[in-house]
Amino acid sequence: MTSKSDSQSRFFVEPGVDERSDNSHGLDQSEIFHILQTNRRRDVIAYLLNEDGPVKMRDIAEIIAADEHDTTVGELTSVQRQRVYIPLYQTHLPKLDTKRIIEYDKARGIVRPAERLETFRPYLDVAKSRGDRGSPKRSSDRSHFADAFNRYYVAATAANTGLIVTSAAGLLSLPGTTLAAITTSLFVLAVGATAIADSSAREATEDGSATTLRYRE
Repeated sequence: MTSKSDSQSRFFVEPGVDERSDNSHGLDQSEIFHILQTNRRRDVIAYLLNEDGPVKMRDIAEIIAADEHDTTVGELTSVQRQRVYIPLYQTHLPKLDTKRIIEYDKARGIVRPAERLETFRPYLDVAKSRGDRGSPKRSSDRSHFADAFNRYYVAATAANTGLIVTSAAGLLSLPGTTLAAITTSLFVLAVGATAIADSSAREATEDGSATTLRYRE
């Protein structure tokens, strides 16, 4: 059976953001988009938003693996489980823990919701019924984030071009330093989108190449 890929949407995330940032108001939008750029992180967050307490990391991995392979948890093979379990264990769950979105007890294999988890509820189509919790709506998420990226990139590029043209035509009067700062910021947004694409490709490679860890039955 063909496996769905852990595809990723592309968003700009500011370079130099501290991984342990103490932002008491939560994550900014660029960080949120960066977290949500992979299906597996989105699926983990969606699953936990429908849970009332701690869950086993193994259970999360099995639900996601079943969804990716269009099968049930009971029909999963050991290889299919490992393909999801390993990237979650090595990459995705530690990242969510670092951002204080979850609390991940790696030694015990336990995952708990943390202070920033609710930040993501508006961004995800989370099923209200616990009976739907195993279907994170992968294709819908992919379309939503791809559309958001396109709007983000096109708006930044168009605004930058518009500012330069209107200023050159004398239709907009801005101090040179102000115009330079604005156009530079918009340029960084556009270029940053490409950086996220590269970052996404690297994470996809990591997801597919990790083979040294054994799934714990």
